[in-house]
Amino acid sequence: MRQLVLASNNPHKIAEIRAILSGVPFEILAGSDFPSFPDPDETGATLEENAQLKAIAVQQATGLWALADDSGLEVAALDGAPGVLSARFAGPQCSFDDNNRKLLSLMRDIPEQERGAKFRAVAALACSDTDVVLFMGEISGVILREPRGEGGFGYDPVFWVPELGCTFAEAKSEAKNRLSHRGRAFRQVAEYLRTA
Repeated sequence: MRQLVLASNNPHKIAEIRAILSGVPFEILAGSDFPSFPDPDETGATLEENAQLKAIAVQQATGLWALADDSGLEVAALDGAPGVLSARFAGPQCSFDDNNRKLLSLMRDIPEQERGAKFRAVAALACSDTDVVLFMGEISGVILREPRGEGGFGYDPVFWVPELGCTFAEAKSEAKNRLSHRGRAFRQVAEYLRTA
């Protein structure tokens, strides 16, 4: 069986992606399967650039097909922020809670009808350092005034999904994976891998 490396050390993200890719004809590996695993700086100006940077770095380091993603929350009232800076919105070494606190603080005076946002994900599959395929997914929602739910990670507790009637942090993982931006992008990856 061929091998595919997920270019991530985030255990939540790895579990989510493995669940979505279950059934593809590849053994799914992660950073923990390698003694020295690259952790490239996300210096791209877009989600697309960052996903490609990570995928190519891992493909070159391992010699295997590599799959990376970058995702971001884009809030209309904040002109698309935090966007590409979503993971480090509150600064270097910040936690998920730090990012959520900063977001809710910035949106404190934003009225309900202007709290629209979307999650976007870009997955990059590097088959070689010059052969990279991109897959994209997004979902629209609303930023709440306070966190709700114990599941998920990142901005999930403040992102209300009308299609689910709850936040991603309150949703069961199967429901989240079915509708999420990452789920939508990685289901396209799974389809591609089944025929690769």
